[in-house]
Amino acid sequence: MAPGAGRSHTELVLSGGVLALGGFALVTALRLPSAGGYSGIGPNAIPIAVAGALAALGVWLLIETLTGGWRVRVSDNPDERGEHAFHAGAFAWVSAGLFAQMALMHVAGFVLAAGVLFVCTARGFGSMRPVRDAAIGLLLGLSVFLFFVKFLNVGLPAGWLTPVLGGAGI
Repeated sequence: MAPGAGRSHTELVLSGGVLALGGFALVTALRLPSAGGYSGIGPNAIPIAVAGALAALGVWLLIETLTGGWRVRVSDNPDERGEHAFHAGAFAWVSAGLFAQMALMHVAGFVLAAGVLFVCTARGFGSMRPVRDAAIGLLLGLSVFLFFVKFLNVGLPAGWLTPVLGGAGI
């Protein structure tokens, strides 16, 4: 059935593409081992769920395309979409924060690296309060660190804070 009035060829192609991608992902996920071990859920459970959701989205989009077109279309006007010009300074601050986190992770530890990333990202988004941002970043980093180390039993590098954090982390 060819798209008629109100239906876009692009919508039809994209809907079919999402459906095909979901189908391909589902076939691939079903080939993964399903032995669940003690938990009963195997390594294929989440990929099957994600692939099924992607296929369902493809079906939904295809139904909308064949019944008059996508209902909530995004405007072609960049101003209406809220787009703005590229800011090289903001990009540089966020990129510097990511590179600093990678460089500091195993030396200074997860908490301090997360704090540096937060400060740089906040600066990239326009914050001019680095002390406040550092405090927030360190608290968030410590919270995530303790959640992963104490609750999930995942080893994260404590780095320079090993004397303070004790045996937590690797």
